[in-house]
Formats: sequence, structure tokens, C-alpha cells
Amino acid sequence: MSVLRSRPVLRWLVPATAAVAVIGGGAAIGTFAAEAEPSLPPRTAAQLLVDLQTSRLEGLSGTVVQRADLGLPPLVGLVPGNELTTLLTGTHTLRVWYSGPDQQRVALMDTLGEQDIIRNGRDLWTWQSRSNTATHRTLGGDAGAWKPAPEPAASLPATPQQAADLALGAIDPSTEVSVGRSATVAGQDAYELVLQPRDDDSLVHQLRIAIDAKQHVPLRFEVLAKGSDRPAFEVAFTQVDYRRPDADQFRFNPPPGVTVNEEKAERPTGKPGHVEPAGDPQVRAVGDGWTTVLIGRLDGADVGRKPAAKPATPPAGSAPDMDMSKLLGGLPAVSGDWGSGRLLTSKLFSVLLTDDGRVLAGAVTPERLYQAARG
Repeated sequence: MSVLRSRPVLRWLVPATAAVAVIGGGAAIGTFAAEAEPSLPPRTAAQLLVDLQTSRLEGLSGTVVQRADLGLPPLVGLVPGNELTTLLTGTHTLRVWYSGPDQQRVALMDTLGEQDIIRNGRDLWTWQSRSNTATHRTLGGDAGAWKPAPEPAASLPATPQQAADLALGAIDPSTEVSVGRSATVAGQDAYELVLQPRDDDSLVHQLRIAIDAKQHVPLRFEVLAKGSDRPAFEVAFTQVDYRRPDADQFRFNPPPGVTVNEEKAERPTGKPGHVEPAGDPQVRAVGDGWTTVLIGRLDGADVGRKPAAKPATPPAGSAPDMDMSKLLGGLPAVSGDWGSGRLLTSKLFSVLLTDDGRVLAGAVTPERLYQAARG
């Protein structure tokens, strides 16, 4: 199976990253511990891309660590229970198992408890330890051709593979592709593929993907913001095993007292593998590539006159019951020939909430948001 083909279970923990800018806080992190740079035969960027597209992976299991330092203002108090905030910041550990397109499992181990997503043939199970609740779906016969909707509780790539898939989908003439330094990740020698936006309005400086020199599997993914030499987001294997996992790993055994909900799987609209912005269906995209701006509207609110209105519905989802008055009160006021509003900035994202009820978000400079607001 190609390493870049559809692997739904590795994406279920992760919708698009545009929602990150409206919740979360800052947490200092460092890069994963560096090991001696291995000596590898030289390969071009084109050869590494071919390696990714032609590799075959029969099985895999391992431990993945995700770290985020998005440089967001401390808005922790705005999210009920702070669960989403916790997932978007700091360090998180996952266990992953893969045994082909119809046997996959991800387990998030965190202070919030354990959350498992298991696919075994046509059976899809999700389980949360805190509430001891499980959800079961029976997938259709063509389930391998599409991806179920992402879980709402996460918003960053859960594995290097999932992050790499998203990044490689962004390669176009606006992207400079090169080869970085070789590295050792999870005990495996790896090449580094570097993607860099050519547009100066992008807040992303580089994406770095460490690729196993033998198995051609992404082992580490890093996002560097402009002006920083430390990753704002990184996800990497700390341990990996390429043997096919035992079949028992994909059988869900309900724990005592569990509440099981049966659901029907719904086919998503759009092209297979395409991620649609969640939330308001009237969200639209302006521009393309690295400097795409998503534009939506607040839920019938006028920000300038009703700061305590209902929660915003940003382009890619939001926290439930967010206190909009506190959010707006803590953001700087901005104005221009596009109008006026409030601005939230981070290392990788900017969000503009205008007084006439619009929400504009993207991995771009505020100036690009103002330009889109004028349009």
C-alpha cells in the first residue's frame, strides 16, 4: 500500500488546523532530542517525493509525541472544561497501530484520560475513558474510499504521516522544495524534505519532514514560523516497529459499565480525501496555497454593538459556549479602510473578527486579512 494513500484512522483525531487560532494558550517546548547526523547516500528532493509515493507499508506500530507552541494569548478561561485548550498546547503522547487500510488504531494517552479510535474491517469504534462511553459505526462497503468526519476534540495532526499528507498536498508552484540535513529519528536513519512558501505573506517559514531512509515512512514533521528557529508545532515517532501488529490490537473489548451508542456512517460530500471546513457551510476561501484566507460570519452577531453575542462560528470549528465578550475584550482593536474589529495573532495564524460580524482566518499576516476584508 502506498504510504500516501487513504489512511482514515490516522486523520480522525485531526481536522484542519484553521481552528487553532481561536482557542488555546502558549506552552514552551523544545525540539525533539537530536541524535548524531547519519551519513546517507545523497538524494534529491524529487527522489524523496518518489520514495514517499511508491513506498509500501504492510504494518507499523509505535509511540508518537506531539508538541505545540503556537504562541497564542492565554484564553484558557474561555473554553468550558479547558479540554480543547489542553489538546492544542503542550505535549501529548499517542500509540498507533497499522495493519493495512481496514485495520488501524490510534490511542491518545493524556491527562484527560485515554481516547481510542479503532477500525477493524467495517467496524469503527471510538472510546473515551473519562466518560466510559463508546460509539460504534458499521462502515459501508466502499469505506476505504472516504474518510469519516474528524472528531471535534482535536485540531492538530496526530502522526507524522497525517501531517506529511496535508503538507505534500500543498506542493504547487508557490512552494520551494529542497533537501535538508539527514537525521536519526526513533532509532532510524532519515532524510529531511523541506517545504518553504515563496509568498512573504505566509507566517510559515518551513515545513520539515524526516523520511525513513529504508521504509520511506515519515517519522517526524515540524512547522517553523517566520523569525523562529524552534518548531511551533512538531509530531514525531519516538519508537517505531515495522512488523504487522497482532490482530487482537484491532478488536474492541468494551470495558465493564461502558455505554455504547450505535451510529450510522454518513458519506461526506466533496472529493474523496478532501477536507471541508467544518462549522458554518457559508464559509468561503479567498486566495490559494499558503496564503488562503477563510471567511465566515459570527452567529448572527454584530461584534461592534453586541460583544456578548452568541459564540463565533469560525472557519474550521470552535469551542462550544465560548464567552465572546471575554474573547473580544482581550484582543487588540484594529481598523482601516476595510472597517474595524479585533485581531488575534499567533506564530502561525491570524484571525480577524470584524465589527460587522465577519471572521477571517489564515496562516497569514494581518495585512493579508485586511486585504481580504476589503474585498
